Amino acid sequence: MSTQAVEIEVLGRTLKVNCPAGQEDALREAATDFDQRLKDMSERTKVTNPEQLLMFAGLNVCNEMHLERKEHKGNASNFSNRINLLTETLDKALQNQPKR
Repeated sequence: MSTQAVEIEVLGRTLKVNCPAGQEDALREAATDFDQRLKDMSERTKVTNPEQLLMFAGLNVCNEMHLERKEHKGNASNFSNRINLLTETLDKALQNQPKR
């Protein structure tokens, strides 16, 4: 898989990041989102130290991912249970059909 160097800006710094070909726009959008989160956090908390901002933002993103994964697992389990119930109901309905 080939990679493409992409310039992004975070906290006023321009960085060149290697990115899989075709994913450049997604990387730019992620960088813009991350930069905005850092700016918002800096305004809310009055923290200006870049290292602290990056650490807090990273922790917040990881927490969001953890919650999303947990919710996804719960939804997947719920869907699986519903499919099993539907299968059982259909099996019972088919067993009660008169034979032709």
